[in-house]
Amino acid sequence: MTTNITSAQLDAASDVLEDVLRFQSPADSVLSGFFRANKKAGARDRAFIAEAVYGVLRNLRQLQAVVGESVRARKLVLAWLIRVEGYSQRHLNPLLSKNESDWIIEVKSTAWTATTLGERTNMPDWLATRLEAQFGEEKLLALSAAFNRPGPLDLRVNPLKAERDVVLAQFAAEGIVATACTYSPLGIRLESKISLQKHPLFLDGSLEVQDEGSQLLGFLVAPKRGEMVTDFCAGAGGKTLLLGGLMRSTGRLYAFDVSEKRLQKAKPRLARAGLSNVHPAAIDHENDSRIKRLAGKMDRVLVDAPCSGFGTLRRNPDLKWRQTEPGVIELTEKQASILTAASKLVKKGGRLVYATCSLLDVENDVVVDAFLAAHPEFKQISATEVLAQQKIVLDTGERLRLDPLTHGTDGFFAAVFERVA
Repeated sequence: MTTNITSAQLDAASDVLEDVLRFQSPADSVLSGFFRANKKAGARDRAFIAEAVYGVLRNLRQLQAVVGESVRARKLVLAWLIRVEGYSQRHLNPLLSKNESDWIIEVKSTAWTATTLGERTNMPDWLATRLEAQFGEEKLLALSAAFNRPGPLDLRVNPLKAERDVVLAQFAAEGIVATACTYSPLGIRLESKISLQKHPLFLDGSLEVQDEGSQLLGFLVAPKRGEMVTDFCAGAGGKTLLLGGLMRSTGRLYAFDVSEKRLQKAKPRLARAGLSNVHPAAIDHENDSRIKRLAGKMDRVLVDAPCSGFGTLRRNPDLKWRQTEPGVIELTEKQASILTAASKLVKKGGRLVYATCSLLDVENDVVVDAFLAAHPEFKQISATEVLAQQKIVLDTGERLRLDPLTHGTDGFFAAVFERVA
């Protein structure tokens, strides 16, 4: 980060953070709204504001332990600059009042050591306790450090319009540093920052932004040309785009979601990608009559279930402060209901994939185990073997488990089922 911070940048970052810390809207939505309202903000201004907001959110537990939970956003930004980013008081003094200068001296000199697991991991206590029970303290500490680093920008090549090797060669010719993703055959990881939304390959639909772990979910579904496929919780269409591309825009791909607004956002992306086989449909709930009409007709169904999102903390650190334990338990009931409803669409011999972007067992294995116990007409098939059939070498066991520490991706879970009766 640049050492030349302006008063305007510090003020703006403090104002945005103040709004974010109300936890009434996702942090990325608050930032987007601020940038839309302040179109004159330059690239350096935007970069500082975003880094400051996310930097405080990632380290909020430890910062509040040092400076107190009641301090205003401006002081949290200053504490982050001093305690996390390593700024000297000399760099910041031109931006500070006399009272702030005196306060900074205290903050710099405060000796503090994390005592609880929540403080050591920068997580709420309930979340740290649950994850420690799953992974053990040592791995949790390493995982939390991985989640506290910003995630890379991963792209996915649209197989209808481009080839990965050709795109990588074009990037190299343009001086853009990028590498092939380790696991996804369509994935590209950018090592240098570019103005992606203005790049011709993005504008013509050859590229989409998608984390490598998210891409692998599409390869678990592995739809074939001409099949009947459903993306049950399509959202803004990221995985729908991949499924449609893998189908080569043949067959029928239903994109269901309870949010008409999210589906509307998907439509220009679908058009840009050159997909003509996608049928978006807003539904009232998982047992909507439009779903019942398709019962037993689907070759493949993906349930990317609504979840806590804790696997995406590298990109959405506010989630660990916005989500609550009772809220997660409520989500698991919804997840089970959605999985059961979606399973009714699958025909005999068809495939069902349940996935979340969470690491919590209660949203993953617990939901899957209960589904298998209640639905003997489905058997589980190995995620490792499904990927191997597509020449993707990744052994995470019967069920897919990804995390940034081990795989360099966001955290994902998936289980694959086949209908046998």
